[in-house]
Amino acid sequence: MTAKAIDNQLNEYWPLLEKEEKQSMLTFMKSILKFKTAAATQRISIEQYNKEIDEAEAEMNAGHFISQEDAKKQAALWFSK
Repeated sequence: MTAKAIDNQLNEYWPLLEKEEKQSMLTFMKSILKFKTAAATQRISIEQYNKEIDEAEAEMNAGHFISQEDAKKQAALWFSK
């Protein structure tokens, strides 16, 4: 699949997500980019690692996540087209 085709699919599915789902996806994407950037430059410190774990737990405790069942339903929609 080309990058353009992937962009088109992302643009197609994004409006279908609820606010909380969009927040979860945004948090996930930011995490990937933080990891990618950190890995490209250097290892993070144990303090930074623990800080990121604490932030992720706070996001979950605040209810910014989707259940595995909901994630499966969303994934099924992605592959049904």
